[in-house]
Order: sequence, then structure tokens, then C-alpha cells
Amino acid sequence: MKTNTLCTFLIVVSFCFSCVHAVHEPSAVTTGSAPERIASRSFPSVFQAWNPADNLKAVDPLVVAARHDLIWHSIGYFGLQWDDQPSGLATKFRPQTIPRAIKKRQALLRLNPNIILIAEIRYRDAHRSFLGQGHKWWLRDKQGRLVMGWAEGGYVCMDFHNPEFRRHVAARAAAVVRTGIVDGIILDWWADDDDRLELVKTVREAIGDEALILTNANDRITPRTAPYINGYFMECYRSSAPDDWKKIVETLKWAEKNLRPPRVNCLETWFHNSRLDLNFMRATTALSLTCSDGYCLFSDPNPLPTADHLHNWYPFWDKSLGKPLAKGAERQDGSFTRRFQNGDVIYNPMGNKPVSIRFHRPRTSLAAGKTASMHIIPPADGDIFLIPPATGSSP
Repeated sequence: MKTNTLCTFLIVVSFCFSCVHAVHEPSAVTTGSAPERIASRSFPSVFQAWNPADNLKAVDPLVVAARHDLIWHSIGYFGLQWDDQPSGLATKFRPQTIPRAIKKRQALLRLNPNIILIAEIRYRDAHRSFLGQGHKWWLRDKQGRLVMGWAEGGYVCMDFHNPEFRRHVAARAAAVVRTGIVDGIILDWWADDDDRLELVKTVREAIGDEALILTNANDRITPRTAPYINGYFMECYRSSAPDDWKKIVETLKWAEKNLRPPRVNCLETWFHNSRLDLNFMRATTALSLTCSDGYCLFSDPNPLPTADHLHNWYPFWDKSLGKPLAKGAERQDGSFTRRFQNGDVIYNPMGNKPVSIRFHRPRTSLAAGKTASMHIIPPADGDIFLIPPATGSSP
């Protein structure tokens, strides 16, 4: 009798332990693989770079966040906390913060089953408290002075030229990926130099083949590091001249062809005068739609005194197009076009002439709200032309 009771007790304990352990397994907190969610989403697809859409004051912030198909942020946004101080030295999380982060991931996935979540891993610069005073991993010049980084934050550069520090960065990336709370990581301030190549190799080895790696390459290509990267954060701070937009197109097309699949290229431009520069918002969206399968964002310029990457949510971004039916193509008039399940997209670059497009059956311009067979798109603009419900799906 005592033996049976002991066996029963051990079975119950074992079962309970398995349940607790399962909460921390990635399979318990994901809904479909990252490639499945990337492929399943509808368009347009918008991303959130750290800071939110802040114009929907009456809407639950979590609901606003879930309108985006991809979000990256610090680990604190997801509810995680490193288990050591200074936090930059930690490679594990406080155990009690993991269930909280799991709940946030599950809540976002319930609201948007195709959302992709990414954690920033700092390697280039950080606040002075990140490593602590006098740490050997702060970067110093030949005179022994600290090398300053991001000016707005008063950050100090870290020595990613040091192999030991690169391994530490990789260990932190692996730790956050192992929680299953995010689908991958982003490395800011990216270039194609020797040390970043060694860094991304080390990170890729640590996190495995399935986790996503994004890097901020701005409007540049990075051929050497491309095999290890799934997507660029194209933080395009230059968009005032036709050549700027031409370079954006070239880089985005290159990234769609040369980066590692599944690809998650994220194109951002900044407003010129205000968030009401709707033509630039539409141009950015249409460029992303016609030249990639990626994500877009139109946001505040970084030099503003407010937090970077704040933005509006625009009705133009509501998911109206469904999925693409073909690759995008450049038209003879210099514009770009692409067909989707529910309509067509046209992007007309800055410096081009106004272009006209004629459909066999009337289409509704999302920019103008007008339904007609012929539409005109100004330069530095773009539009989505939806098939009215009564016309069916024929072009």
C-alpha cells in the first residue's frame, strides 16, 4: 500500500513538473512557425520599430500594437528582465518574468495570429549603466578615452571588435530566443566590416538556423553578412531627392533577392513636414508592396525631441489587399505595379511624371475614395486600387 502511494505521489509530482517546464518551452508559446506566419499574413504589412502608433488614444495599446505584423523592442517591452546587474553582463532572465512575457506574446498572437516579435540585442553602444563604470568591454580610443555612440541617448560605444564580447552578445541572443517569446533578434547600426561579419556568424551559430536576424543597414547593401541575415531594417533617413528613392528601391530589391529566407525586410521613411505628408506615406507603402514581400513604416524623424519612430496608424494600412498574385514590375512610364487578390498597387517615384492607369473595370482609389476605370498617380506618391465587391475578382 505504501509502495502504491509513493508511486502515485511520484507520478503526480512528475506530471506537475512537466507542466511547469512546458510553459518555458517555445512550443507552448508559439502559434505556427515564423515562416508560416510570415507567409500567412495579408497586405499591407506594417512594422513597429520600438515605439508605437500614438494617434489612437481611445484604443487599447495592445490592440494598436497588434495591428502591426512585426514588432521589435527591448526585452523589457515583452516583460522580460535580465537576472544580473549591470544588465549588460547578464545571460539569463529572472525566472518570474518569463510567464509574464509568455502572456504578452500570447495576447498579441490572439489579436494578430501572424505577428512576428523581435528583441533588440545591443552590441554597438549603450547607456553607461549597461556594463558599469570602467568595464573592459567599453570601447576606448588610443588615449584611453571612452568612444561616444548615439548622441541623443548619451550612449558609449562597446568593443564588438573583441571576440570575447562578441561571444557574450551571442549568448544573450541565444538566451532570449530560447524563451520562445520572440522569433529572433535585431542588431542595430549595421555595416559590412570584418568584426560585424564575425559577430553575425557567432550569433547565427548560437541561435540556430530557424531564428530570425534583422540588422539596420539603412539604405545600404551588405553582401558579406547577407547569408546570415533574414531582413534589413531600412531606416531611410534620406528621402528628399529622386536619387534617394531610387537607391531605396535598389537596396530593397537586392535584399529581397540576396538575404537569407524567410525574408523580413522592413522599409521606413520619415515625414518631411508633418505626419500629414500623406503622399510620402503612400509612396513608402506602395514602394514596399511593389518591390518586396516586406513590411513598411512611415514615422517621425529621429532628430525630433520626442522618442524615435513614433507614428500614426493610417487607414491606408488596414489590410485590404489580401495576398500578392504576382511579382511587382516596373511599367514603361517609370512607375511600379503589382497585383493582389483584392486589387492593384501603383508606386510613382519622386522625379517621375504623373502617370495614368486604366483598368478594364472600375477600381476604387484608397487615396481618393473615388471609383473609376482611369486614375492618375502624382510623382512621389502611390495608391491602392481595390476591386469593388460587385465586380468580383476579375481585373
